[in-house]
Amino acid sequence: MTQEHQGGLRGWAAARKGVWSRLRLTSLRLRLVVVFGLVALTAAVSASGIAYWLNREAVLTRAQDAVLRDFEQEMQNRAGSLPEHPTQDELQHTAGQMANSSQRFSVLLVAENADGETVYGSSGGLGGFSLTDVPESLRKAVTKEQKVTSANKYPYHLYWQRTVEDDTPYLVAGTRLIGGGPTGYMLKSLEPEAKDLNSLAWSLGIATGLALIGSALLAQALATTVLKPVHRLGVAARRLGEGKLDTRLRVSGTDELADLSRTFNSAAEALEKRVADMAGREAASRRFVADMSHELRTPLTAITAVTEVLEEELESEGGGIDPMIEPAVRLVVSETRRLNDLVENLMEVTRFDAGTARLVLDDVDVADQITACIDARAWLDAVELDAERGIHARLDPRRLDVILANLIGNALKHGGSPVRVSVTAADDEVVIAVRDHGPGIPEDVLPHVFDRFYKASASRPRSEGSGLGLSIALENAHIHGGEITAANSPEGGAVFTLRLPQDASTLAELDSEGSGDAEGSAGDEGKGKDAKGQA
Repeated sequence: MTQEHQGGLRGWAAARKGVWSRLRLTSLRLRLVVVFGLVALTAAVSASGIAYWLNREAVLTRAQDAVLRDFEQEMQNRAGSLPEHPTQDELQHTAGQMANSSQRFSVLLVAENADGETVYGSSGGLGGFSLTDVPESLRKAVTKEQKVTSANKYPYHLYWQRTVEDDTPYLVAGTRLIGGGPTGYMLKSLEPEAKDLNSLAWSLGIATGLALIGSALLAQALATTVLKPVHRLGVAARRLGEGKLDTRLRVSGTDELADLSRTFNSAAEALEKRVADMAGREAASRRFVADMSHELRTPLTAITAVTEVLEEELESEGGGIDPMIEPAVRLVVSETRRLNDLVENLMEVTRFDAGTARLVLDDVDVADQITACIDARAWLDAVELDAERGIHARLDPRRLDVILANLIGNALKHGGSPVRVSVTAADDEVVIAVRDHGPGIPEDVLPHVFDRFYKASASRPRSEGSGLGLSIALENAHIHGGEITAANSPEGGAVFTLRLPQDASTLAELDSEGSGDAEGSAGDEGKGKDAKGQA
């Protein structure tokens, strides 16, 4: 099969799929077409039925009246000229003359001859129209003599009836001459009229079908006209949901859809303005935090140098620190270190918020990385490591160290020893679980453990942690394309589970400037001073 042919088949399949998607059972387009078609079908069938009924009655009545008038006139002129007791030959001859009238009907004359016998004369001979072809009820009505009154001037009247024999409609009529004479019956086939009515029915049926097809096409055109603005509105709403806040609809006309488009444009404009204001305020806030952090680094550097000197004096034997002010000096040293950690954390947070944080990837052995993190912070005696060597991943070693330091340090501080760290590899990802043996995380705290500046106990607003460690760990996991979850173990204690892809090379590498700015937070966060997560 040629490539051109394959492309044609794909195009046909796509077009067919597009048609079915537009005409799916739940689509408004299909419902409009169906409703419009049903209304048109009902109207067409009703109109055709009424037209057929009116035409049928008009055709049959016109034909019937013409035949009955002719028969009545023939009875008066020809049958009325017969003697009171005619012979069979006379009846036969008269019946033949009557049948030759303009309406061409069959005639049967019944009378008594001079001997008192009943004689018959039929226009069709002995095998033609006979008395058995006349319904019994009609014969009784014709031969019944009625009382003459002011309202009824004649004892006998003309009666008629429509019958069907072998799917052919007939008109049967009969009357008796007043003052004595033969009784006459007439049989007229209505087959020509029935054929005309059948032709009319077929014509009306075809017209109804054409009306239905036309109404469906018209409904499709109207649905397209009506739904096109709705489709444009849906596309614009999706674009707006994707963040393209400059999306606007073209407004034309003065109908309800135009009003809807204007309302959408007004809402989109207001949303764009509000989002722009919020983005401006957020950017200003980030700039303020970043500028404040940078401005604080210079005095903090000097203060940190002084506190290091004071700390050396405190640790030296026979130091020159007055015992009365020693507690205050220790407090200054501790709070200075805490303030330095907070500034570094704030700078890291601003990099995540500004989107400037990037990865510097390297192939690392996860077990070696965890061992180095624990050894650097002197946690070897308090942490159990269950990790086989040889589980490699392409990650950012510094950011992985930040994550591990926060999770393990948080477990050591707020959980209970021993803290167990296990590593598994499955489905192209590395799973690191950090479990402690403490009281666990309260259920009302679980949803907030990764929130910034959140601390489980409101009674301890001052602590060594900044409330940013776990949130920074989560951001570092996200930038790798991973995730961190917190839960309580059924055996007791809390479990933090870190999932990272074994290859994060699809993410952008950290540029040199970003790498330089990011330095310095790993070691400080690695001390496990976050007070979040557990009671």
